[in-house]
Amino acid sequence: MNFIKTKACFLLFCAGVASYSSVVFSLENDHQQPIYIDSDTAAYDEKTSISTYTGNVIYSQGSLIVHSDVMTFYMKNGEITKIVVNGKPATFKQTPGAGKEDINGRSLIGEYYPPTAKLFLIKEAVVWQGGNKSSSDLIVYDTKNSVIKAGDTTTGSKRVRTIFEPNKEKK
Repeated sequence: MNFIKTKACFLLFCAGVASYSSVVFSLENDHQQPIYIDSDTAAYDEKTSISTYTGNVIYSQGSLIVHSDVMTFYMKNGEITKIVVNGKPATFKQTPGAGKEDINGRSLIGEYYPPTAKLFLIKEAVVWQGGNKSSSDLIVYDTKNSVIKAGDTTTGSKRVRTIFEPNKEKK
């Protein structure tokens, strides 16, 4: 049962960062809420269609909150093709539903590709909900197919560590 709870943790976290895809586990209307971005500076290059926000960047949409040092949006024909966040670390938090514990995560780099619905958490990636936690140098989530992969033997990244806390409600 705890494995399912931890998998749901991954799904919720990734669904939040990938707020452009609707996933059952996130708050129902998060992806329909306006996006707010606060930063020290903002720049838009019309020629390349790239928006860059730097310095204490705070992204919020519904219950999703992302903190980073730099956040970059890549667009083509008015559609977002890639979002990259960088931080020391970048942090993520989302409420999965009424009365449920927040999903939290962090990594040095986060990349989301809306056309393929894939989220990459890169370098020192950690995702947790309550006491359940998974960490690796690489966590990849395919939001379309609900497939999560952690670790990468081809790059020599460190091993995956997963912690399952006992269900305290069962007796």
